[in-house]
Amino acid sequence: MDVERLQREILALRRRVDRLVALLRLAVVLLKVSGFSLANSRLPDGAMKVALLRAIESSRSVVPLRSVLRFLKLSHSRYHTWQREEECGLDDVSSCPRSSPQQLTRDEVHTIKDMVTSEEYRHVPTGTLARLAQRLGKAFASSATWYRLVRLHKWRRPRKRIHPAKPKIGIRAAAPNEIWHIDTTVIRLLDGSRVYLRAVIDNFSRRILAWNVSATFDPTGTVALLLSATSNLVDKNTKPDLLVDGGVENFNPAVDEFLESGALTRLLALTDITFSNSLIESWFRSLKNQWLYLNTLDTVATLTKLASFFIGEHNTVLPHSAFRGQTPDEMYFGTGDHIPDDLETGRVIARQSRFDANRATRGVQKLVRAPRRV
Repeated sequence: MDVERLQREILALRRRVDRLVALLRLAVVLLKVSGFSLANSRLPDGAMKVALLRAIESSRSVVPLRSVLRFLKLSHSRYHTWQREEECGLDDVSSCPRSSPQQLTRDEVHTIKDMVTSEEYRHVPTGTLARLAQRLGKAFASSATWYRLVRLHKWRRPRKRIHPAKPKIGIRAAAPNEIWHIDTTVIRLLDGSRVYLRAVIDNFSRRILAWNVSATFDPTGTVALLLSATSNLVDKNTKPDLLVDGGVENFNPAVDEFLESGALTRLLALTDITFSNSLIESWFRSLKNQWLYLNTLDTVATLTKLASFFIGEHNTVLPHSAFRGQTPDEMYFGTGDHIPDDLETGRVIARQSRFDANRATRGVQKLVRAPRRV
């Protein structure tokens, strides 16, 4: 009797070992192909799918299929789809030709690839190329399909630029009051009327030196703005270069008469120099999108109040990314030389404090989780 009971126990243990070995084999394959779970994740490599299907088939003799799929967190529909498409190749493509006969054939895909990568059509945009292929009778597929295939197969069009591009780094001053930028931007109020905002910015420090808001476009208002900017110069012998565009507000008799005094040297962007006036244009973009357009612009007084607030914040409060934590005022007046070192010291102290706090937290967690010894 004892021998029979032992034999039954041995057989039960063997079945249990077989189940555990099958589950372990599945876990190893799953770990290799996806990292613990297939839930809410894709498995693009066909070879990995094949390996997983083989492991599932080998385990079905000792573990029910439902239990295997539950262990893998693999749905029945996904499993059976992989089985049907195994003969088509399991690489992560949109569909199997047999189950989706409307998809492009291999020859059509090769034709599209040849046209996309051809030197003959490198001057043709991809969307236009899709329609041209239909006119030529080579491939009848939508522009969206062409773009999808280009992204999927990472085809590169032979359109490498040869002509030198514009310089990405604009003109840069070495000290305050070497180069100024002046420009005018137009802002529409709720009633559709236009308001004109003028500003002068220092190239070196990015500080707004002078600004005004006007309900009318008065070209002579530029002189008042320049007088306000030059009146704050500490060294009256300083003669900044004034970078302007070709607008009438910068080229008129009033401005010409002011410049004849020798206070400033006018430079026309992209004509007298190769650089553009993009620095102040970039600041105008920040003013509008980061502040003005977040408010209701109904009157000139409201716009003036909002612009005054933002310019004050820009000059005195907000650190500029190019100055290692210094504000434009600190760069302009030279009062923030200690800021970068102070910030670096603060980062070191914060990093050490974070390290000590995390170590102490881990120590507490270990004490809480440690099993009680009896």
